[in-house]
Amino acid sequence: MQPADLQMRVEQHIRRHELIEPGGEVVCLVSGGADSTCLWHVLRELGYRTSALHVDHGLRAEESDEDACFCREVLGADVVEATGTTEDELRELRYSFVPDRLRATGHTASDQIETVLYRLVSSGKPGGIKVKREDGVVRPLLGIWREETETYCHAAGLPFRIDTSNGDTKRGLIRERILPLLRRLDARAEKNLLALAEGRPNRIDALLGSAQGSRRVDLGGGFQAVREYDRVWLERSPVALAGEIRWGAWRISSEETGLRVRAWRPGDHLAGRRKKVQDVFVDAKVPRSERDAWPLVVRGDEVVAIPGIVEAEAVRVERVPD
Repeated sequence: MQPADLQMRVEQHIRRHELIEPGGEVVCLVSGGADSTCLWHVLRELGYRTSALHVDHGLRAEESDEDACFCREVLGADVVEATGTTEDELRELRYSFVPDRLRATGHTASDQIETVLYRLVSSGKPGGIKVKREDGVVRPLLGIWREETETYCHAAGLPFRIDTSNGDTKRGLIRERILPLLRRLDARAEKNLLALAEGRPNRIDALLGSAQGSRRVDLGGGFQAVREYDRVWLERSPVALAGEIRWGAWRISSEETGLRVRAWRPGDHLAGRRKKVQDVFVDAKVPRSERDAWPLVVRGDEVVAIPGIVEAEAVRVERVPD
């Protein structure tokens, strides 16, 4: 794994769900494990103003002390103490600190499917982990598998802690005993559970259920389904312009932070100007059939460059022969 590849996927997830403003401030709730260590490092590498907080529950004596020391010395975390009894109580205690600031946790896709299984059994409902809680807790790694965070840490030379008590928790039971049995039933078990958590079929139904207004649905795999009134099409999801990317026939690169590449959307206009991108396409004689796939370089909702048509000083483009 190249660390930059996982960073790009996390940035796409953040932008797709509007979890953190470009260059914004966020507190990582860290345990010292691979997931939260990966989260802390990725957000820093992506240019977010990242700090860390470790909540020490003191449940594992010397091991807890070592976790707290690791988070303080390696991740630069502030360490606070909070004791509780049940898993639910401990979780809410962790979320109770710095409520006035945006907080991020290292929950992954692996945590998502474990949560779906637990809630199905305990309540009969297939609820999953929210990408963004109402109290300002966000999950930038929900599109990443647990194994990938460990691989990332190894590739980036990051040490991390291993919680020896994980096997004694509800999640540990699901992870170590139930999921292996489900894989024996069907190798697609985890992907299907993740799709259930994300509600993909329901979102497609909602997309196609009306011809009024507009709507877009993330399909995963880098694609979105888009409906504008009675017209439906597929387009690539926005991609963070971190270094260089390839979009169709174009190679696009920039060292400037906060830029993304995405497809044209009705109503798009050039940054600092009233002119609509649709009119730019008309003036440049771009066929209507090609406009939906033409890349735009954007900052927020403003279009700063249109490869081959409108240049920007900070953006370099090259048309690549087929």
